[in-house]
Amino acid sequence: QVQLVESGGGLVQPGGSLRLSCVVSGPIARILDMAWYRQAPGNQRDLVASIMSSGSTRYADSVKGRFIISRDDAKNTMYLQMNSLKPEDTAVYYCNSNTPWGDVGSRYSSWGQGTQVTVSS
Repeated sequence: QVQLVESGGGLVQPGGSLRLSCVVSGPIARILDMAWYRQAPGNQRDLVASIMSSGSTRYADSVKGRFIISRDDAKNTMYLQMNSLKPEDTAVYYCNSNTPWGDVGSRYSSWGQGTQVTVSS
């Protein structure tokens, strides 16, 4: 069973930066694709950015040019560098990966427990 553990969340002022990390443990040879999602109170969980095993990336329009997703497979870790943060970026951020039973973001994918990011002055 793959386990995903996020860290790096916190309180930051508008315009500031944070870097989230997601450490992967378990049968990681099965992990091909990974992603960051976020969920604000009262909202659905939305894709922020994804990174495939090939290294190709995709971003939500709302974070393009501000966030950078990356991965270090040697360290079993995925990152999300968040710059120029805005109050609307406030949410719980979740790490996600595919499994043998489900693609990234699917019902049978793997999820971390989430880390809170709050952007406020």
